[in-house]
Amino acid sequence: MKYSVRPIEPEDRPWVLKIIRGWGADFVVTRGRKVFAAELPGFIARTPEGREAGLVTYEIIGDRCEIVTLDALDQFKGIGTRLVEEVKAVAKESGCRRLWLITTNDNLNAIWFYQRRGFIIAAVHVNALAHSRKLKPSIAEIGSFGIPLRDEIEFEMSL
Repeated sequence: MKYSVRPIEPEDRPWVLKIIRGWGADFVVTRGRKVFAAELPGFIARTPEGREAGLVTYEIIGDRCEIVTLDALDQFKGIGTRLVEEVKAVAKESGCRRLWLITTNDNLNAIWFYQRRGFIIAAVHVNALAHSRKLKPSIAEIGSFGIPLRDEIEFEMSL
């Protein structure tokens, strides 16, 4: 199936917020700070019929671009890869030297996904979620596959 990808438009914000709220709040926590991802730039993937199939949000600070959220609603169809490539292109055009992101220690699918796309593990922030839970109490104690949710894994790619 062919997917189209376009930048988030103002009329998309309610849908983007709905996806972000699926993570348990109106914001996400990354490296100890709240980020209102629904307000960030990003891209939406759509099916030929116009159904939303994926979302990525990002934030550029200086010469670094962080992928803040990535959701492929239709998994294993190349949507996540395409969305990451769109952000990578914007980051390069903006003069960024580093593309990076955070995931949690239980997110085995993300760990696999990002390494397969050329990201490397730059750091493991041990017990970082203890602090994150102070900002976002809805973060579960146990994550995917029954893994205790404790650490943030930082991935990066040089641009």
